[in-house]
Amino acid sequence: MFKDTYDVIVVGAGHAGSEAAAAAANMGSSTLLVTMNLQNIAQMSCNPAMGGIAKGQILREIDALGGYSGIVSDTSAIQFKMLNKSKGPAMWSPRVQSDRMLFSQHWREKLEQTQNLDFYQEMVSGLMVEDHKVVGVKTSLGLEIKAKTVILTNGTFLNGLIHIGNKNFGGGRAGERASTGMTAELVELGFEAGRMKTGTPPRVDGRSLDFSKMEEQPGDEKPWKFSYSSETKPLEKQRSCWMAYTSPEVHDLLREGFDRSPMFNGAIQSTGPRYCPSIEDKIHKFADKERHQMFVEPEGWNTVEYYVNGFSTSLPEDIQFEALKLVKGFENVKFFRPGYAIEYDYFPPTQLRHTLETKLVEGLYFAGQINGTTGYEEAASQGLIAGMNAALKVQEKEGFILTRSEAYIGVLIDDLITKGTEEPYRMFTSRAEYRTLLRQDNADFRLTAKSFQVGLASSERMKVMEEKKRKSEAFVEFFKNQSVTTDEINPILESKKSSKVDQQGKLFKILARPNIVMEDMRKLESVKKHIEENNLGNEVLEQVEVQVKYAGYIEKEKLNADKLNRLENVKIPEHFNYNGLKSMSLEAREKLTKIKPRTISQASRVSGVNPSDVSVLLVHMGR
Repeated sequence: MFKDTYDVIVVGAGHAGSEAAAAAANMGSSTLLVTMNLQNIAQMSCNPAMGGIAKGQILREIDALGGYSGIVSDTSAIQFKMLNKSKGPAMWSPRVQSDRMLFSQHWREKLEQTQNLDFYQEMVSGLMVEDHKVVGVKTSLGLEIKAKTVILTNGTFLNGLIHIGNKNFGGGRAGERASTGMTAELVELGFEAGRMKTGTPPRVDGRSLDFSKMEEQPGDEKPWKFSYSSETKPLEKQRSCWMAYTSPEVHDLLREGFDRSPMFNGAIQSTGPRYCPSIEDKIHKFADKERHQMFVEPEGWNTVEYYVNGFSTSLPEDIQFEALKLVKGFENVKFFRPGYAIEYDYFPPTQLRHTLETKLVEGLYFAGQINGTTGYEEAASQGLIAGMNAALKVQEKEGFILTRSEAYIGVLIDDLITKGTEEPYRMFTSRAEYRTLLRQDNADFRLTAKSFQVGLASSERMKVMEEKKRKSEAFVEFFKNQSVTTDEINPILESKKSSKVDQQGKLFKILARPNIVMEDMRKLESVKKHIEENNLGNEVLEQVEVQVKYAGYIEKEKLNADKLNRLENVKIPEHFNYNGLKSMSLEAREKLTKIKPRTISQASRVSGVNPSDVSVLLVHMGR
């Protein structure tokens, strides 16, 4: 029925589990993906969309490393938008609206086409552990399946409890049972556990809405895509989303249900996501605001079901319904299903190493919401890293770790294991010190070679990346060396209200001007000729424009990152005795003993550790 011993068992087939299973199997590990329902692989439990601010960067990083999320997002997209285009390129963030059913279907197809990967539908209720090392899993039917490594990606299923008004019932999401037994066993093994909350809005029948009363939100005129691979193409047609607004009348009606709200009557005591609050949370905390935005998002190409983004709630269903009817365009709304909140178990991520292996049990990895994160992209990136590292552990190779200056994924994991989280963690561009380096346009330059070296990114991906890099570098050199006459450039500068030049100069200086863009440069015969002769695509043109315009900022951040990386290279022995450093503060000794930082740089980021404590460490390490 099963192999004698799998290299990797992945528990759960959400976004984290799917990426973990694909990564481990593609790196040659015999892998088993165990989930409670094989029909719901990579289910979009909440909004039908991928990417967005900072999340879009993470998705491109996953793709650059050889994960599947970018490809599946492209093939199931119904709309594409590049957010923050009015800001600098470090802030540009791609986002797609997805066809929920196609997304899950395409993920399953990708996994079924992956060699070395087996599937099994059942609930994993416990672990097999010997001498602090995982050796397999136990299922609810009493089966024991052996493995060298295990990755837990349980999402919101661990003792999940769903709330709608005064009603609550066990469940991992609507219509699916919760997973039981695992938390108790992990706590018995010595792990610290906690509870978190998230929520989702009602889904409604689009045939009952009046879109003429809402603001249309179309996709980009020239849509792009997530994946760097040639496997996908940009969208040729798109579906619009719509924007509606709440009102004081809506807020007043919602308040009438507060006494029956689990958020306010004590039924829910766990912490919810700060940056994706429920509608009742919004009107309670921002009582002075007269309206809140709601994005009305189609669930796919061929469905009338719509997702009401911005109206997440656990209020009684009658209050949800009556309040939505007061929103313009929703006067005749029909519900497919009400919104709800869900509480679930998580394990504070300070109990993990940078590889996402647990410190307590060798060979056991945690990824996704079990670590206290929120969002598909955050989960998928952790699954990918856990899958890669489980495969590398089986191969007895060094772990795959990304630093804060290399990837948003590096920032995410370092934040989790160094600082921990007491509320659902969400990635923002502001969390990254080096966001000018960590742009969405250069994730392949940053990460594909690193992934290729450990056996995940394919040779085909490497060829594509190297070709793009060669063309980009050659085009930057072209701009540095190519001169332009005043007669050629001044008409373009005048049309853009940019000051004219009085002598011949290099194109690099012209493109570096804030109001001059690549489209302006393409009007020049020499530029047009270079693009045509070298067959340069949009990715190369975008890449070169960013490199020219932000050369100074990029160089400055590289220097800062190099300084940080010098401390990243100062390793701390795993069993270092901090209590022996009496000149270090007591709080620092306690925190460092608990976190066990890998490097001096990580130690400096631990909450409660001061620069003077870092100095003591450096002196002791002979630096």
